[in-house]
Amino acid sequence: MSRHSEVNVKNNRRISGVALDAADHQILTALAGNARISMADLGRLIGMSAQSAADRARRLEDLGVISGYTVKLDHVALGLALGAYIRVRPAMGELPRVAALLADIPEIVECDRVTGDDCFIAKVFVARIEDLERVIDRLLPYAQTNTSIIQSSPVWRRTPRLG
Repeated sequence: MSRHSEVNVKNNRRISGVALDAADHQILTALAGNARISMADLGRLIGMSAQSAADRARRLEDLGVISGYTVKLDHVALGLALGAYIRVRPAMGELPRVAALLADIPEIVECDRVTGDDCFIAKVFVARIEDLERVIDRLLPYAQTNTSIIQSSPVWRRTPRLG
């Protein structure tokens, strides 16, 4: 059964009702597991030719369902042994400045604007506690922060359930 969704295409128009069938779901699952899979292997995996698999993947890219391909990096192997989440509550009138500042801090690997008492939750990886303190200190003139150190990650980032 296909699932209808709203997707962003390259020109930022929204298209509603894009039908994703079982083969699309298989392609997305396979690419999420290994973005470097060859089109020949992808085709074999889902029971179609390499050309058909490539055409389908390109269609999913054109529709904006696939927005890019990435690599997973091991932060510990890179010498960034300390991970933390920083909840950020901008001072009155400072939300745009804080958003820009969060985007400008290279140690922040991702950040979401959220509902609730805080406006942002930022994920940061650094080598030492002193480096984390410097990140927090950059935010303090414009926001309150609350930081939680990551002890372990029982669930790594994964693809949302498809279908």
